[in-house]
Amino acid sequence: MRGISLSLGQIVREVLLIIGALFPIVNPLGTAPIFLSLTQGLPDSARSLLARKVALNGFMLLLGSIFIGNYILAFFGISIPVVQVGGGLVVLSTGWHLLQSSGESEASRHRNNSTAEIEKRAFYPLTLPLTVGPGTISVAITVGANRAQGTASLAALLIGSLLIAISIWISYRFARNIAHALGESAMNVILRLSSFILVCIGVQIIWNGYTALTRLPHP
Repeated sequence: MRGISLSLGQIVREVLLIIGALFPIVNPLGTAPIFLSLTQGLPDSARSLLARKVALNGFMLLLGSIFIGNYILAFFGISIPVVQVGGGLVVLSTGWHLLQSSGESEASRHRNNSTAEIEKRAFYPLTLPLTVGPGTISVAITVGANRAQGTASLAALLIGSLLIAISIWISYRFARNIAHALGESAMNVILRLSSFILVCIGVQIIWNGYTALTRLPHP
């Protein structure tokens, strides 16, 4: 009985550590206005479908980064700083595009899209790099590289990733409700601020990767 209690306590502690490390970087509440902008003009049913797909994609991407991310990078000879620089450029490009785009043109373009075309956007750019970006992936790879062995640690990683995926689904699924409550003017301000913050995040990720690369020994 005491062994079970200790295992549950370890799982809870590790779940909280995983959420504490990944949730602020994923920041689904902060990216919900951007998700709403990228899906503007879609019916609620299509947006709900995309929210589920993005949450599922995010869950799988987190698990992949935690459990096999290090092996994939080693196979291709890629370092985490290089991932940060490359991914930061993508985040910067996405944020800049959103900062410059007009909501009307985005809406008209989405109305002409088929369901298949809409679903193609579930992974890129809605999951990667908007929701689970290079910063999240690099942290998840680090968490995976330093994870403890054992069933309790494995359960904590699964539960922590699942809770983050659920938070993504809730934030994106009810983004329209939040927008209605705040009003169009307030949402437009939030969108522009979120887009600018996304640009800043991209620059910060690039800078982190660059500074890490400059500290690496030259061959």
